[in-house]
Amino acid sequence: MRMGDLAVEAEGLQKRYGQTHALRGVDLTVKSGTICGLLGPNGAGKTTMVRILTTLLTPDGGQARVAGYDVVREAEQVRYRIGLAGQQAAVDELLTGRANLEMVGRLYHLSGRAARQRAEELLERFDLVEAAGRIAKGYSGGMRRRLDLAASLVAAPPVLFLDEPTTGLDPRSRLGMWEIIRELVAGGTTVLLTTQYLEEADRLADRIVVIDTGQVIAAGTADELKTTVGGEQIDVVVRDPARLADATTALRRAGGEEPQVDAETRRLTISVTGGVAALTGVLRELDAAGIEADDLALRRPTLDEVFLRLTGHVPDQIAEGAREEEPALAGVR
Repeated sequence: MRMGDLAVEAEGLQKRYGQTHALRGVDLTVKSGTICGLLGPNGAGKTTMVRILTTLLTPDGGQARVAGYDVVREAEQVRYRIGLAGQQAAVDELLTGRANLEMVGRLYHLSGRAARQRAEELLERFDLVEAAGRIAKGYSGGMRRRLDLAASLVAAPPVLFLDEPTTGLDPRSRLGMWEIIRELVAGGTTVLLTTQYLEEADRLADRIVVIDTGQVIAAGTADELKTTVGGEQIDVVVRDPARLADATTALRRAGGEEPQVDAETRRLTISVTGGVAALTGVLRELDAAGIEADDLALRRPTLDEVFLRLTGHVPDQIAEGAREEEPALAGVR
């Protein structure tokens, strides 16, 4: 094993599909034993990036190393040290859950006994024991995703690539998947996670990289990215809509800026610095003006707002004309 402090290193990665530049010189580093969230609108280059790092695509320029091995010159070494769960669960629907895992074990050259033992361990870990003998075609979406992730872990890889692993899952299944990912990282696994669920990145990722049109446009922790939007905000919902103008004046005096006003919801929003002190000032001005509020809150910007500010897209919006035109490729385990 040659993996040191960095499990993933990429420098100047480029990839083109005809006239479309999927990646335009992307740099990326992921520390060992951490979760890196890769965000971006559809067509930004996330899946192309994952496929290059997992040796399924060859870059047109730049270089990358995973677990200490070059993804082009030492592709076979990389494959033995990674797991991949793609956007679609790659399970054989005509096999049972147990047989799927045993098959993957044999493909990794485990003995029959070792493959069966590993399959039982993973069925237990992913709460699939009761369904182990059933044909995978009858599994629910959440069960298929769990089986797919279990299959990616048969060889206990030190680096795991998850390409939108919770897409289509119900909230309960998504929370369960998050817990599994946390447990893996606590055990030393490094995870590169692409997702369009910004709450997912906010809750899981140690570091977030945002790409758009094939370029990195921001990187940092969730807190660091939220700071780029502009500190904190105070939201006030005025009880009497007739007092909106008076409330606007009160907030302007308290914050020194022009509040944003949503007359339909009776909500005013103002950017502030100083946290609780700023909130106290707003309360004082509202009280002095005799204005009652149904709701009053101090909050930080959400990751959704950061995403919108950086990319100009809402999280689930498809970037027109920028889909990644990738060939159909088999998954790698």
